[in-house]
Formats: sequence, C-alpha cells, structure tokens
Amino acid sequence: MFSKFISIGDKIELQAVSHEYEEKPETVSKVYHSAVNEIRSEDTIEIRMPMEKTKLILLPIDSEYDMVFYGSSGLFQCLGRIIDRYKSNNTYLLLVEMISNLRKYQRREFYRLKCALEMHTRNLEESEVQNIESRMPYSLANDLPLKESVIVDISGGGLRFIADYSYDVGSMIYCTYHLNMKGGSKEYNLVGKVLSRKEIEDKPGTYEHRVQYVNMDADVREEIIKFIFEEERRQRHKATSK
Repeated sequence: MFSKFISIGDKIELQAVSHEYEEKPETVSKVYHSAVNEIRSEDTIEIRMPMEKTKLILLPIDSEYDMVFYGSSGLFQCLGRIIDRYKSNNTYLLLVEMISNLRKYQRREFYRLKCALEMHTRNLEESEVQNIESRMPYSLANDLPLKESVIVDISGGGLRFIADYSYDVGSMIYCTYHLNMKGGSKEYNLVGKVLSRKEIEDKPGTYEHRVQYVNMDADVREEIIKFIFEEERRQRHKATSK
C-alpha cells in the first residue's frame, strides 16, 4: 500500500507530535523538510536527516511526527516514529516506523517549486477589481501594457516573483505566463493579490513580491500542481543521471 503511492526521492514535511514537545508549544508548529531515501517495508522507511541551511537537525529517537509526503499522485499523510538514526555512504539518515495508515491529504498550503519563469503583469483596472470582489462574471483586458518579471517559485496557491518595479501590498494584479507540460506549452492568465513586497538588499530597485491567486478555477490549480510534480520528477531524474 505504502510503496504504491510513495517513491524514493519524494519530499516529506515532518511536524513534531510527541509528548516530549508538549512543554514547548513554540516547537510543535516547527516543520522540518526531508525526503524518502529507501522504502524498507510497507511500514518502515529510511529518510534523510532534515537540515536547516547547513546544519543537521538531530530528531530524537522515539519521537513521533505528523508526516506529509509529496507523492507523484498528490499529498499523503501518516504518523511516524523515529526508531534509529545513522550515517551511510556519507548521508545522515533516519529510520522511521509508520504508526498510522497512509491517507490522502488535502490542505490550503502547497509545495513551492523553485524556478525561473518569465511572466508579465499589470495592475487590474478599478472596474476589474470591483467585478472580482463582487464575484460578478468578468473578463480581463488583454490589450493593456504589461511589465516583465521573473517567477522564482510557484505553487498551486500562488507565486513569488522579482521585478525592477513594485506593486502595493494588497493590490490586485493580472499575471500571465507559460508552463511547459507534457502536452506542450500552455498560457495561464490569472489574477493575484499581492501579500508582501520587499526590496532585495543587494539589488537596489529590484523587488520581490509574494502573490496569492484569487478566484482560481479548480481545474487550473490542478494543472499547475501537476506541472510542479512533473518538473520535480524531471529535475530529480536529471540529478540522478549525472
């Protein structure tokens, strides 16, 4: 059952749930990142020891974690217990026992893929914003001037981009970009809300924006998530074939 949905190399998020952390509530929400190194059996897996920057995170033996797996067919969740930790072939590893059944996992947060994709944007017209906020049917003008930018990470919930111009936080913007899928390139014309903006320290005049999609069609969201999984697998295959 486990190996049917989870593969070697799949990314994992771990969040502590063991009693050891109950007296330190600030650590309970801490999320660690890892990946499947080997599937030993249907209830035991080997994962890479999490790292923060260049520092290994020595998760305690017998501690329990809520684990979310980024499988090729979606997100899956189960509880796991650390039963051993060791070093093999210069890689630090954890042996994890599954202590609950694997189940499909749905949530509002999405895995973000690092990338470098060309995008064009503009502020929405006031009439466009009013229609969107009132949930009225609308169409976006495609003949207005657009500005160039570069997407640096993308997810099913939004994106982050850099540009030599800036938008106000809270503003609604039109975003258009292409994704290369198995069936070819496809254009996406979406609406986003600017959640944050900051000037990049070592690049004066260059700004990083974080954007959340607005009123996105569920099918479009699934297409973007599918692209992310396909790109992850492509990059992983390229790395292992070198």
